[in-house]
Amino acid sequence: MIYSRRKGQHRWTGLKIAALAISLLALVSCTVGPDYIRPGAEVTAGYKELDGWKVARPNDDTLRGPWWEMFNEPDLNALESQVDVSNQTIAQAEAAYREAVALVQEARSAYFPTVTVGFAIPNSSSSTTVRNGSNVRTNNTHYTLPVDVSWQIDVFGRIRRQVESASTSAQASAADLATVKLTIQTELAQDYFQLRALDAQKKLLEENVVDFQKSLELTQNQYAAGIVSRADVLQAQTQLQSTQAQAIDVEVQRAQLEHAIAVLIGQPPAEITVAERALSGQPPAIPVGLPSELLERRPDIASTERLVAAANAQIGVAEAAYYPTVTLSSAGGFDSTSFSKLFSAPSRFWAVGPTVTETVFDGGLRAGQTAQARALYDANLAAYRQTVLTGFQQVEDNIAALRILENEAQVQDEAVKAAQQTVAVFTNQYKAGIVNYLAVIVAQTAALTNERAAITIRGNRFNAAVLLIKALGGGWKISDLPP
Repeated sequence: MIYSRRKGQHRWTGLKIAALAISLLALVSCTVGPDYIRPGAEVTAGYKELDGWKVARPNDDTLRGPWWEMFNEPDLNALESQVDVSNQTIAQAEAAYREAVALVQEARSAYFPTVTVGFAIPNSSSSTTVRNGSNVRTNNTHYTLPVDVSWQIDVFGRIRRQVESASTSAQASAADLATVKLTIQTELAQDYFQLRALDAQKKLLEENVVDFQKSLELTQNQYAAGIVSRADVLQAQTQLQSTQAQAIDVEVQRAQLEHAIAVLIGQPPAEITVAERALSGQPPAIPVGLPSELLERRPDIASTERLVAAANAQIGVAEAAYYPTVTLSSAGGFDSTSFSKLFSAPSRFWAVGPTVTETVFDGGLRAGQTAQARALYDANLAAYRQTVLTGFQQVEDNIAALRILENEAQVQDEAVKAAQQTVAVFTNQYKAGIVNYLAVIVAQTAALTNERAAITIRGNRFNAAVLLIKALGGGWKISDLPP
């Protein structure tokens, strides 16, 4: 009885020592490696291309949520609503984000002990030549039910840095998902407005085909009356058929855009038909804001910044390898040669104690890993700053495009009016026999070319508006990142 009490006292003494060791380690624990400080980026006070161009007043709600509703296009709204649901590129990015979140869970699991339970029935037979010359063979059967607990104590912060790296990488993946969504949404909007511009082109060409058909009939009547030569008839016929061919070519381009839209919303091209409607109106005014706000509004900038933070944490992981690893291990269970006595008190066994290991020589492995981590940090830092510069460039490019295209549209509209008046003058002169039909054809061709140019400029303005929204982040905010 006295022996059992002493045995219990030894057991409690061992547990107290282990608990004391854990408490002391917790007190002296630290996190090695540099603490993350968000890197700076060169930001100007304002956008250069805004000079001389009146923009909309800043409005936080304008670019929030479904930004495409700014264009007042019901068909576009219906198409955009299907992107998040069916687009396979977005589905792929969303799966990558879930994978990154799972890696965070995997990293955090190192905070906790690992517990394993097993059951074994090993059979053994002793040698008959090493038991004092005896020829008696002994067979033994053991029943073992061990429970092992192992816990690596994060004294120097290796696990904490690993969790930090995984968490910031998951945030980068969330920003990547937002970038993919914005990219697909803007591609859909671009294709939609280009399709509408083609609808306007087709409508214009079809109207001109009707007019040119009337001109051909007029020329044929005058030829029959002997007023004009057959060359005038052939010229009128050539102009008519050339315009018909242009209208057919527009149909090819439109069909391809319709197929592209179907793929963007995750549908087979055969399932999607977009009704024809000519592009009209002007693109909406878009609030640009300050350049400093761009760092908080673009998901690709947020992604690269989070990757810098992840790389910074990996430096701590690499530096923690220079310090000892402290592991608290314990084992217990039952061990008996008889299954009926396996769970009895005498069959119990236990062991507990800390282990400290330190690598004293690795041939430069840790130094190489640390240098690699620092180089990766520098590379991600450069990528972040380059992404910021690219973001500013894209905003400036599309502000300039909108401003210049607005001026070009005004000039082109005047050119269209002049061309239409020229057609009317030459047509009247032709009917009066003052000029030949070639002058009419030249005037009609110039008018058609200018009208098509006006439609192209209008489409380019809508395209620039969509790209400016994308360059501004599409209403995304850094606060949208998961914590």
